[in-house]
Amino acid sequence: ILLKITFFLIFLVTSSCTYEPIFKEKNYNFEIGEINLIGEKDTNRIIKNKLNLIKEDKNTFKKKYDISINTKKYREIISKNSQGDPLKFELNLNVNYKIEENKKLLINREINKKYIYNNVSDKFKLEQDEKIILENLSEEVSDIIISSIINLNDY
Repeated sequence: ILLKITFFLIFLVTSSCTYEPIFKEKNYNFEIGEINLIGEKDTNRIIKNKLNLIKEDKNTFKKKYDISINTKKYREIISKNSQGDPLKFELNLNVNYKIEENKKLLINREINKKYIYNNVSDKFKLEQDEKIILENLSEEVSDIIISSIINLNDY
């Protein structure tokens, strides 16, 4: 009987949890038209993929927003040891974005995201860590852009 109860509890816990991305497959009353990207290639790819989750729907009359994004990435040494070798880095991601509707500028904002991380002796691992950090920062930026459109559309 204990085995049946355990099985039932495991089944109940695992079947009641469903994962769903925040901005995917929602019914927005807007669509994203043209996306112009300038700057850092990897960041732009991540942001564009996230924005493409909001698909254009030709059958309905929704507000259509065009987005221009300019990204810049900087890596700075913020701490060194006594020999002059880097101990800590700071990855800065600067994003300027503009949202337009029918060539009328609605939003012109700048987002600055920073992340401090330790240096590691394995340069391959350091490069992989930087890619993950950049992906996370880019995801945050794309969420902010989508949220600003949602808030804009609420007015």
